[in-house]
Amino acid sequence: MERLERVPDGVDASVPSSARVYDYLLGGKDNYAVDRAVAERLLALAPDTRSVAKANRAFLTRAVRFMAAEGIRQFVDLGTGIPTSPSVHELARETHPAARVVYVDNDPLVKVHNDALLGGDQGIATIEGDIRRPDAILADPALQALIDFSEPVGVLFVTVLHFVSDEEGAYDVVARWRDRMAPGSHVAVSNMTAGSDPEAVESLAAATAHTPAHSTFRTHEQLLRFFDGFELVEPGLVPVQRWRPTIEAVPTRMVVEGGVGRRP
Repeated sequence: MERLERVPDGVDASVPSSARVYDYLLGGKDNYAVDRAVAERLLALAPDTRSVAKANRAFLTRAVRFMAAEGIRQFVDLGTGIPTSPSVHELARETHPAARVVYVDNDPLVKVHNDALLGGDQGIATIEGDIRRPDAILADPALQALIDFSEPVGVLFVTVLHFVSDEEGAYDVVARWRDRMAPGSHVAVSNMTAGSDPEAVESLAAATAHTPAHSTFRTHEQLLRFFDGFELVEPGLVPVQRWRPTIEAVPTRMVVEGGVGRRP
């Protein structure tokens, strides 16, 4: 029986969605059989995939809290995925109760859920958009109504850039946002790394081939390029479990590296 009984307009339940696969790995219920099939294949081939997903979500939590402590009061979460608590606005509002957040994802189900849950909050907007088209997102009236680029902003690229190949302009996407960000702004990036266990990389590639969840694995040096024009804050670009951990870091075969940069 489908966990989601109704398929919203614009959602193709026959095609897996990276947002819904991630939701399943995090223990969520907003996914379809096709998403669960991809996730279960991933888990069969690389059993620590769920641990990686949770570690990456914990990295986002720590990164947003860090940015908020640095004075960031407005955020753009690109490739946000299905709503998961604590969400970015909940984290930011621990420090700044009036913090404003724009969520962006290309899966229409994300907007359906956010609009239903958060539509009455004037400090939150959700945009259905493809991060490969940054100018379209930047020009969206909903974003322009909430985000003031003359002030510092936190922009999150958390496990989304590996869905954008170099040929599709992954580095240009980040640079387009960087060029709009005021001094004092912060960016958070996490990405699958080519330093993962080769067997795990091969397994993931096989499980996601020809699906929207297919990932581009990048070396540490390639990931550092995303921070061109930013100053990496300590501890730099490291496996997400080791970025300012609050509990003992547990290594995984699949490695996601993450970091936070400040716009000087």
